[in-house]
Amino acid sequence: MTPDQATPQPPELRHRIMAGFIGNVVEWYDFALYGYLAGIIAPIFFPSENPAAGLIATYGIFAAGFLMRPLGAALFGWFGDRYGRARTMQISVTMMAMPTLFLGLLPTYAQVGILAPVLLVLVRLLQGLSVGGEFSSSATYLVETAPQNRRGLTGSWANIGSMSGSLLGVGAAALVTNLFDAETLSAWAWRLPFLGGALLGTSAILIRRNLHNSERFQQHHEGRDDTSPLLQAFTTNLHETLLALAFAASYGTCFYIAFVYLPEWLSSQGLMPRGTALTINTAMTLLVIPAMPLAAIVGDRWLPRRTWIGIALLAVALSAWPLHAWMIASHGAMAAVIATHTLTFALLSVPLGSGPALFVEMFPERDRLSGYSVAFNLGIGVFGGLTPMIATSLIARTGSAMAPAAYMAVAGAVAVIALALTPDRSRTPLR
Repeated sequence: MTPDQATPQPPELRHRIMAGFIGNVVEWYDFALYGYLAGIIAPIFFPSENPAAGLIATYGIFAAGFLMRPLGAALFGWFGDRYGRARTMQISVTMMAMPTLFLGLLPTYAQVGILAPVLLVLVRLLQGLSVGGEFSSSATYLVETAPQNRRGLTGSWANIGSMSGSLLGVGAAALVTNLFDAETLSAWAWRLPFLGGALLGTSAILIRRNLHNSERFQQHHEGRDDTSPLLQAFTTNLHETLLALAFAASYGTCFYIAFVYLPEWLSSQGLMPRGTALTINTAMTLLVIPAMPLAAIVGDRWLPRRTWIGIALLAVALSAWPLHAWMIASHGAMAAVIATHTLTFALLSVPLGSGPALFVEMFPERDRLSGYSVAFNLGIGVFGGLTPMIATSLIARTGSAMAPAAYMAVAGAVAVIALALTPDRSRTPLR
C-alpha cells in the first residue's frame, strides 16, 4: 500500500484536518474583520487633514493586497516544496497571529503622528505576505496526507475554515459595533476583536506545533534534485501552472460576483436595501459551509472531480444572465433574490469543496506548492479581487445593469475550457 493510499488513524487524521482548518479560520477572520471595521479604523490612523497619511493608506493597502499576496505565494510555495508543508504552515500561521496582535495594540495617529499609519501599513503588508502562503500550504498538506478516496473531502476543510473565519470575523465586528457606542468604539473597543483574533491565532500555533510532513513528501525530499521548485513551475510545468491560473482566475471571478459584489449590485440598482441584501448573502454563506464537504464527497465517490466541477461552473455560466434578468424584472422581489443566491451558492460550493484537491492533483510533487500557490493567489487574489471594480466599471461603460451577469457567464465558460484541458487525476495516486 502506498503512502498516498494509507489511511491515517482517526485521531491523527482529525489532528491534520484541524491543523489545516484552523489556519484558514485565523486568516479569513482577520480579513473579514479588517474589512468590516475599516470605516472605523481609517480616521484613527489616516486623518483626512493629513495628505501624507492618505497617500500612505492608498499605496500601502494596494501593496498589501496586490503585491504581498503573490510575493507570499512565491516565497511560501518555494519554501514548502524545499523544506516541507508542515514547517511552512507553522510559519505562515505565526505570521498571521502576530500582526493581528500588533494591530490590536497599535498607537493611533493622535498618539504618535505619522508613525501610526506607517506601522498599520507594515502590519498589513506582513499579513498580506502570510496570506499568500496559508491557504495553498494547508490545502496541499491536507490533500497530500489524506487517503486517496477522501482527498476531496479532506481538502475541503481548507475552504470550510475560510468561510467559518469570514463569518466569525463579521460576527465579532457586528458584536462590538452593537455593544459599544461610536465614541467608545473609536476610543478603544475596536481593538477587542483583533486581540481576540490573536488568541485564536495562538491556538492555531499550538495545534500545528507537532505537525509532520506526509510520508510521500519525506520520500520525495530525500531524493530530490537541487532545483528551484518555483522555476520548475514556470518552465517544466508551465502548462499546469497556466491552466491552474486560468481556472483560479475565472472561478474566482464567479465567486467574487456572487459572494462579494451581489449585495452591492442589488443596492446600487435600487432593487433591495444594502442591509437586507447583506443579510441574505451572509445567511447563504452559512449554508455553503455544510454544502462544501457534501460536494467534495460526490467528487471522491461518484463523479470524476474535474467533470463534477465543470458541470457546476457550466451551470453557473448558463444561469447568470437569466437569474440577473429575473431579479431586475421582478424589481428585486425577495423570491428572486433568494432563489438566485441559493442556486448560485449551491453551484459554487462544488469548486469550493472539490477545488483544493483538484489543484493539488494538477501538479507533480517537486513543485506542487509553488505552482498551486502562485496560480491560486494570482487567480483568486488578484484577478478575483479586482472583480467588483471591473463589474462596476462595466456597468458604467456599457450603461447596462446586466454587465456583471455577462462577465460572470464569460468567466464560467473560461473555467470550463480550462478544466477541459486539464487531465483528471481524482482516481489515481498523487504524482
